[in-house]
Amino acid sequence: MSMFVQRTKVLKISLFAILSAFVVELSFGLFSNSLALITDSVHALLDSVVTVVLLLAARMAIKPPDAEHTYGHGKIESLGGLIGGIAILLIAAFFIYESINRVQSPPPNILPGLFALTAGVYTIGVDIFRIILLRKSISKIGGSTLKADFYHAFMDLGSTMVAIVGIILVTYGFYHGDFIAALILGVVLAVLSLKLIYNSAMDLTDIISPEMVSKVKDIVSNTSGVVGIGPVLMRKSGDTIFADVTISLRGDTSFDKAHEISDEVENNIKNEIQNSSITIHFEPTWEKVPRDAKISEISSSVEGVKEVHNISSYSSEGKLYVSLHVMVDREINLDEAHKISEVIEDKIQENFPDTEHVTIHLEPYVTVPGNLKMIGKKTEDEIRDLIKEYSDIKKIGRIVSFNFKNIVKIDIDCSFDKNLSIEKVHDLTSEIERKIHENFKNAIITIHPEPI
Repeated sequence: MSMFVQRTKVLKISLFAILSAFVVELSFGLFSNSLALITDSVHALLDSVVTVVLLLAARMAIKPPDAEHTYGHGKIESLGGLIGGIAILLIAAFFIYESINRVQSPPPNILPGLFALTAGVYTIGVDIFRIILLRKSISKIGGSTLKADFYHAFMDLGSTMVAIVGIILVTYGFYHGDFIAALILGVVLAVLSLKLIYNSAMDLTDIISPEMVSKVKDIVSNTSGVVGIGPVLMRKSGDTIFADVTISLRGDTSFDKAHEISDEVENNIKNEIQNSSITIHFEPTWEKVPRDAKISEISSSVEGVKEVHNISSYSSEGKLYVSLHVMVDREINLDEAHKISEVIEDKIQENFPDTEHVTIHLEPYVTVPGNLKMIGKKTEDEIRDLIKEYSDIKKIGRIVSFNFKNIVKIDIDCSFDKNLSIEKVHDLTSEIERKIHENFKNAIITIHPEPI
């Protein structure tokens, strides 16, 4: 059962209870000529009307979001509270006026007594029942409509107590006590209704607590991977708090990682703020990104670049020097490839004005298909004969060669002395690659060095 449905059931019980109090107070008030009791009965009637409005609002708020109400219909609850507050203010003004007139008039022939007190006691019982019912319901299912009705129930209890005090004063000879009680009741209702009107109106204007916004910002900033926080837009509709949050992520963050961080931010907010609906927007920032990573992103974005690697950048006497390897389509000529490198240089210069020189090593790029045809053992033996002359190679492991179109893909496992420097190993593997290229012109060679 949805929370909105549960609220309507609670409001129905509250409505029947307050209607019974209205009937008892009005009947006994007219019979005993108690303005305070009649005032309180009209307040009970008004509260019944307000409860009906809240009930209708709660029922309308059940409706799911539609084309015209993409955030749902929760604001109808706040509208119901606003209407109820205005109605209470108007009736409070009437009772203030009537009380002042009666205090200035001669005493009436019939004064309230024990009969009026009986009605007051009954209403107090009804009010206490409503307060307990609504308080328990609010703790379980919440809701603006239940809170408004809970507020009204407290107002009813207070106004009834004031009316009883007035009636008691009358019984002890202070005949203006009844009218003064009605006047006090009217003033209290006016103040409370103004507060209710203000709170409901603020809800309708999408007011949100600055502390709530600050809390969301703290949650976001403490989430791993978030570099900065942009605008945080929040509003409340019914019980649901909507938050539209913009976060900044490192510019070199992959889309999958950015989505993962966004999900974490959303979950962290929902864990701290119940009944929240979160929308996360992420945007790149380069402020806290390493320089080489930014150079890689700049270079990779240039049309015609297939892959970027081996980036190094260093400063000397206030000037920046950059070198990188750029892979381009192997079918294009040098002139076309050089034009791509010029665009890369211009973009790096644009983003790093202190750049003195950019060195770009151009390499051919070949896309290797998923399914390749293996070459026979003869080719592998040829490769083994080519590299066995290198004494630094302690062991030649597996050699696998594939063929596609006019290109040969060769993978080689070689073992070297474990104490050999990685620089020396790199020089050896590069030399072996060149040696193999002399015999296999269109070869893509990968040598995997292992220690022994």
